[in-house]
Amino acid sequence: MELVFATNNLHKLSEIRHILQNINIQILSLKDIACFDEIPETAPTLEGNALQKAHYIYDKFGRNCFADDTGLEVDALNGAPGVYSARYAGEGCNFDDNINKLLLELGQTTNREACFKTVIALIIDGKEYLFHGEVSGKILTERKGAEGFGYDPVFLPDGHNKTFAEMDAATKNALSHRYKATQQLLQFLKHQNQVK
Repeated sequence: MELVFATNNLHKLSEIRHILQNINIQILSLKDIACFDEIPETAPTLEGNALQKAHYIYDKFGRNCFADDTGLEVDALNGAPGVYSARYAGEGCNFDDNINKLLLELGQTTNREACFKTVIALIIDGKEYLFHGEVSGKILTERKGAEGFGYDPVFLPDGHNKTFAEMDAATKNALSHRYKATQQLLQFLKHQNQVK
């Protein structure tokens, strides 16, 4: 079975392929289907963005596909950056810019509680399905670790003494928000007899 993963984020593509490596699904990239479009993400929710990206690929290319949207929700910032996590510091910003803004906004705030959330939207034969994953933790006052991407260097998951950026890929993938959502996706596909 082939599924297109509607993302231009090579970190996410690698992570998903790693999580799904032992099953008979071929995860195709946008490059694999010759899609070089900038896929819109203009919805006000994670669910909306994931569906928007999946529908873009399904409607234009007619391929079964899935897309995700992930947000970091910080209690002290009333859920920000949330749906704007990837562009928190503005359009054209990078991960470092986003972390810098986050740490500046939090300042010396003692409430560092946060939650990473991932929503995966799957479209198969025109039918859409949603899967959710989340992991709670805290935002550190400084970066730790060089692995991962995004906010990983400042996110310490509950019950652990290493940030996502200090963990190897296998450790992070076993507890991450994207892993949890992907496991729901996998169980659904198994139930539909799409994979073994």
